[in-house]
Amino acid sequence: MRDTFPISRAYAAVLLAWVIAQSIKILNHMRKHKRFDIRWIIDTGGMPSSHSSGTAAVATVVGLFGGFDSIIFLLALFFALVTMFDAASVRRSVGKQAVILNRMIDEVHAQGTFSEQRLRAFLGHTPFEVVIGAILGTVIAYAVCVW
Repeated sequence: MRDTFPISRAYAAVLLAWVIAQSIKILNHMRKHKRFDIRWIIDTGGMPSSHSSGTAAVATVVGLFGGFDSIIFLLALFFALVTMFDAASVRRSVGKQAVILNRMIDEVHAQGTFSEQRLRAFLGHTPFEVVIGAILGTVIAYAVCVW
């Protein structure tokens, strides 16, 4: 597959993987909340992970274009895996901490002694959301670049 498709298809594949994943999340939010919120366009968390979809698409494109046996593919794959690990563990843990801190702020604020901003609680992804995002990105990149 090396050097057999234009670079514009690689860009299109990665962008499409992210847009489709983010669009699925927006549609899920709209179905759940019966309204549209512009913030959902750049919102983090939810199904599927657009971070995973995008980075998996990058790794797939790099593998298809530069070879799955290349150093550059190893770098892209490592970048994707670190991003997915961060989405499913570090950012998810921070989100759980935000839920607890928000509860504490509500309790203290109810007593009238504290007024701070609430924290964003949904920053990360479940491992399932990450896997589905990675599969989505890989399939879209393969479809755009090979078919």
